[in-house]
Amino acid sequence: MQNIAIVGTNGSIGRAFLEYYLSDDNTDIIYSISRSKNNIEDKKIVNLNLNFSDKENYDKLKSSIPKDSIDRVIIASGILHDGEMQPEKTISSLDIDNFQKVFNVNAFAPALLLKTFFPLIKRNSNALIGILSARVGSISDNRIGGWYAYRASKAALNMIIKTAAIELARKDKTARLIGLHPGTVDTNLSKPFQGGTPKEKIFTPHQSIDYLVNVIDDTSPQDTGKIFDWQGKEITP
Repeated sequence: MQNIAIVGTNGSIGRAFLEYYLSDDNTDIIYSISRSKNNIEDKKIVNLNLNFSDKENYDKLKSSIPKDSIDRVIIASGILHDGEMQPEKTISSLDIDNFQKVFNVNAFAPALLLKTFFPLIKRNSNALIGILSARVGSISDNRIGGWYAYRASKAALNMIIKTAAIELARKDKTARLIGLHPGTVDTNLSKPFQGGTPKEKIFTPHQSIDYLVNVIDDTSPQDTGKIFDWQGKEITP
């Protein structure tokens, strides 16, 4: 039986992860972590409604989960646009407040969540931490430009994953910390930008999660620090 923590369960992908592990007979406890409570009720679920723009909430999270008790952590939070804040097409569109907001959610919060979760995962038992990243965070794959804040925040996240994975491996040779690119998923985050994507390459959240769980299950400790897409192919920095 495994205990799982999922961050971002009020989003489409986080909720799909929650529903997937709820249906898994090998799951014992799921810590559902989000800014607002979702409407799924189950005896397996422990709801933790926390806002990670408040640094005190990281301490609340750490005190709410027993040390050395978590088998899997999924961090599925992220931001691309919000109201008038849209991805930048040109450098002239850069706005310092929007830039910092994107970095706060996509890079700073996951880093602090890793700091929080490291003592909470089970030692020497093949624990896994998976964080949603994005192919656009790859510097070598950037061929069309634009989306400055989002690209930069995901590139920073990928470096955080790699650096933290090195530290984690020193403490636990069996643990894995990986980044996950879910593909183009039909969510509020991607909906305004699906125009050029073939319909067969736009996944439902549950389709994407089925792919990502297979990727997770196929990785080994030797893969720690890497970023994988939904097909299991490694994304280069």
